[in-house]
Amino acid sequence: MEAVVLPTAKEIRDVVLEWINSKQVNVGLGLPEYDDRSDLWRVSLLAPHNGNIPVGEVKVRGSRVVFSSDVQLIKQRIESTSLVKAKKSTHAISFRPIPSRLILGDAVDVLAEYPPGTAQLIFTSPPYFNAKPECFEYKDYESYLDLLREIFEGCYHVLSEGRFLVVNTSPVLVKRPSRNASSKRIPVPYDLHGILTRIGFDFIDDIIWEKPEGAGWNIGRGRRFAADRQPLQYKAVSVTENVMVYRKETDKLIDWNLRNHPDPDAVRKSCIDGEYEKTNIWKIHPASHKEHPAVFPEALADRVIRYYSFEGDLVLDPFAGTGTTGRVAGNLARRFIMIEKDPAYFALQTGNENLMEHDPQICDHEYFAGAVF
Repeated sequence: MEAVVLPTAKEIRDVVLEWINSKQVNVGLGLPEYDDRSDLWRVSLLAPHNGNIPVGEVKVRGSRVVFSSDVQLIKQRIESTSLVKAKKSTHAISFRPIPSRLILGDAVDVLAEYPPGTAQLIFTSPPYFNAKPECFEYKDYESYLDLLREIFEGCYHVLSEGRFLVVNTSPVLVKRPSRNASSKRIPVPYDLHGILTRIGFDFIDDIIWEKPEGAGWNIGRGRRFAADRQPLQYKAVSVTENVMVYRKETDKLIDWNLRNHPDPDAVRKSCIDGEYEKTNIWKIHPASHKEHPAVFPEALADRVIRYYSFEGDLVLDPFAGTGTTGRVAGNLARRFIMIEKDPAYFALQTGNENLMEHDPQICDHEYFAGAVF
């Protein structure tokens, strides 16, 4: 069977430019993208005064325009965006040479000590809200969300421009207090999404971490339906968690981070070789720890850190727990800052040989406050 030869991006651009000239509309061209489901090329039309604002689209199949946005509508959009000026990058990217650190302290206070551009990736899993009776740490759910808001505002402050925040969360089940009351399932990821976008993070991806079948049976959800099979009693056993990917708001494309990275060799060495996750469903076995109720597996951290950072970057986890993010970051030639407020979990970090072999500085924030550099 003879292989189908697609037109080049330049050929597609030439087709669209000819269409633009025939319509006498003043627009710029976005990057041609091939849509294999529809077997056509899609080209965004951009406002001429600001190459970041789309005002229309042209679709090309072969050497012919098969669809275009209404020309009058395109002109109206150009006019309505005429006051929005394009932002130009006037500075090169530079990263502060902060060494790896393990910090005992409240993330709200610690993050306030660091300047913008400290971290190039933030990967974390916030503590579950009252997932177990013994974890009832917050006055109420709103207080829990307020805490997350404060910490992620600090994360936004220290994250480099255009770089990524990846958050592992899931809805939690608050068990019923008695037989006369119902259990509640709280949609933490969906409430957190609103908080993050209001702070200024752009939503990028919703990755689903899928655990083996049966992994969630221990929480008791679904057992009554399994026994009685009565309608209305059906409750799915959860074997997934959400890995939500956000990018710090910027008008710059990803290519800007690649072209302006201060260490081009690190960019080259960080390319992903061999197999990689092609869909947003990641099948990973869960992890366990006898002294921590909710650790995530190193395999999850490995994927996130390799896909969203370069060698030499600094990876931050404001809810560090046992230090999984730091161990994996160090193994992947990244620097790290692990912040943990619980002295017992912090002791697990400092007592872990795999983490300590990366020679992190050990900091008590209360003692070192004001001198974190």
